[in-house]
Amino acid sequence: MSRHFNRNVVITGGSRGLGYALSREFLIAGDHVLITGRDPDRLKESVTALKKETGNNNLFSIRHDAAEPERLDRFCSSVAEKLGTIDIWINNAGTAGSLKAPIWKLDASDIVETCATNLTGTLLMTKAAMTIMKKQLAKEQYSYHICNMGFTHFGALFSRSNIPHKASKLGVAAASRFLVKELEKEGTRNIGVHEISPGLVKTGLLMRDTSGKTRRFLEAIAETPETVAAKLVPIIRTVEGTGKQIRYRSIPMTVLRIVAKMLVVNRES
Repeated sequence: MSRHFNRNVVITGGSRGLGYALSREFLIAGDHVLITGRDPDRLKESVTALKKETGNNNLFSIRHDAAEPERLDRFCSSVAEKLGTIDIWINNAGTAGSLKAPIWKLDASDIVETCATNLTGTLLMTKAAMTIMKKQLAKEQYSYHICNMGFTHFGALFSRSNIPHKASKLGVAAASRFLVKELEKEGTRNIGVHEISPGLVKTGLLMRDTSGKTRRFLEAIAETPETVAAKLVPIIRTVEGTGKQIRYRSIPMTVLRIVAKMLVVNRES
């Protein structure tokens, strides 16, 4: 993909956290962006703020729950109507449920919501992206790209989240790899599928239910959404081929950083 033409970008869960920061960076780059979210008031506020921050009015929004199959066809039509051709689709919407609770203490509804939003939602949104992209005329191989936010096994190992969150995020990563193979087997060469690994990002979700040493460690090791997005967006905008791992930081560098920060936090305790 050329570094200079503008992209049409869909970001699910784009009204807050990393999704908001990613949207901001794409808008700064001059792209057309459509964000989704479940909370209509939050979505409206985010659109107003993003336009004001970036000076880019090419921002659209759709109130949508990624895990709602009943509205999928209507959602696809709305996305295509607002943006036309989709160049990049980022499945960012997700939830972690109750972070500290073991599975036997979680409400059944909590387990269902976490798995539905993270895994089912990503699969449904991938279906939506594929439905639109397969109708688009490809100018060259891998003209269009779908990016999913899953977990590596390393990420799951260091995650503080509960089993449904870790399992569903590992499932997202597996689904991405399966889709790459499925498209290759089918002979589809115009759509690339990639995994995004942002690392630990300072959001309300990460910091929830923390105190003491754990909070100090997370404050030291995690990056702000703005910092992560500023590095990831240029990579996403110029990604080529398929099956790429788009990381904020390599695993060896992440390990070194974690060890170094743990030593600092332990000395300060």
